[in-house]
Amino acid sequence: MEVDIEKTETHTICRPKGELDAYTVTTFREALLQIAEEPRLVVDLAEVPFMDSAGLGALIGGIRRARDNEAAIAVACSRVALLRLLHTTGFDRIVPVRKNLEDAIAALDEASG
Repeated sequence: MEVDIEKTETHTICRPKGELDAYTVTTFREALLQIAEEPRLVVDLAEVPFMDSAGLGALIGGIRRARDNEAAIAVACSRVALLRLLHTTGFDRIVPVRKNLEDAIAALDEASG
């Protein structure tokens, strides 16, 4: 598991790469902690083939910390299995989940709007 962080003038993108599970979640959790104070955050799950409850818990915890700092947050996810997980757990009702990065960034604009 590795996590890339990209900062632009308008937003910060967190890109985990690899499976997000109990064995790899620490790296992801630490990355989310580093960017918790960014005002506009997108988590791009395009390169995450699998996420278990530990990965989902880390994602929710990171989003909670960012929201405590009044950040706008969105998730980009095109993988059917992950979308099903995010929908089944109700995650997509608390955070905008879009199928690609461009739409997730647009959702930040709507949230800030």
